[in-house]
Amino acid sequence: MDIELSKEDLDFEAEVRGFLKENAYTGGDAEAWRMNWFEKAREKGNWDVPKWPVKFGGPGWTPNQHFVWQKETARAGTPWDMPFGLSMLGPVLMAHGSEEQQQRFLPDIRARKVNWCQGYSEPGAGSDLASLKTKAELSEDGSHYVVNGTKIWTTMAHIADWIFCLTRTSDAGIKQEGITFLLFPMKQDGVEIKPIITLGGSHTVNTVFFSDVKVPVENRVGEEGKGWTYAKGLLEHERTGIAGISNSIVALEGLKNKARSVKRGNGSLMDVPSFRAKVAELEVDLMAVEYTELRSLATASAGTAPGPESSILKLKGTDIQQRIQKLTMEAGGQFSAAWGGTNAGPDFARAGMGGYMSSRVYTIYGGASEVQKDIVTKKVLGIKSSKK
Repeated sequence: MDIELSKEDLDFEAEVRGFLKENAYTGGDAEAWRMNWFEKAREKGNWDVPKWPVKFGGPGWTPNQHFVWQKETARAGTPWDMPFGLSMLGPVLMAHGSEEQQQRFLPDIRARKVNWCQGYSEPGAGSDLASLKTKAELSEDGSHYVVNGTKIWTTMAHIADWIFCLTRTSDAGIKQEGITFLLFPMKQDGVEIKPIITLGGSHTVNTVFFSDVKVPVENRVGEEGKGWTYAKGLLEHERTGIAGISNSIVALEGLKNKARSVKRGNGSLMDVPSFRAKVAELEVDLMAVEYTELRSLATASAGTAPGPESSILKLKGTDIQQRIQKLTMEAGGQFSAAWGGTNAGPDFARAGMGGYMSSRVYTIYGGASEVQKDIVTKKVLGIKSSKK
């Protein structure tokens, strides 16, 4: 999609491309390059935290600048970055954390010194997150909480240093009440992590068990019992990131190139009308969701937290990601069945099947598509349930 870019935007685009080219990975110690990249981005003008507000050290970009940055970094392949601290917990601390918590946690989050994970879903509380049962009981002297319970599908818990965790501190009132937002280290007595190997064959998620874990009361974010309010804001940031629009633009171009490498008759797979029509439909849908993302960026640049439009982005963005993976597998044809064995046929066929299997989760995590549809129905369309 081409949008109207001013001369200033085009100058910024050229500056971004220059920075990315100058600091591209050229070999050697990848981790050293990664950390140096973020330091260079910070020196450039706080580019290491593009979505943070100016008050907390962000660059204060316009929506068009954010749009340019997302597209160019997706194309260039910037360093791997964990989103949990930077894009999810960070905004919550900025909005609801105490000044002491901001000073304590934000610098290390920005410096990528501490890895965070998200303790939300439970065996009996996935999309119905408000049904969580992990208990946090305040000690008699009021100095700490004692946490007991289980979290599941906890991404990167096995490498995380800290967790931001939703806990139940009261059963009174409706189930959204009595939820408290706590922060505590993962590497301590009472925390047990068990891996879950996903359908795609990778270890990214885990089950986490808490047994009498002590959490100082100063590690509570905001008020006791108000965690649901803070969690909803965090989920809106998460869903915007999960949509992955810029990455899908790059992935779709990659899909077309792969299809052009597959021979069909006197041409390629991209010349087959039925396949080309599926790709064209994807491009149209991706263009539409890009405009929605631009509206979301405009909201964010004005200092407003993401709203229900983040559910539209998550709903459509993850659907598009799955369709790209499905077409990649389709392009590999029968050779995609070689996944897990010796590669055969097109070079991408083996990875295509693995990507397809892994992509099944996209429309589940961060709130299932059915949940996003309910949010859009109520918050965007204003349609209320007739159930009593």
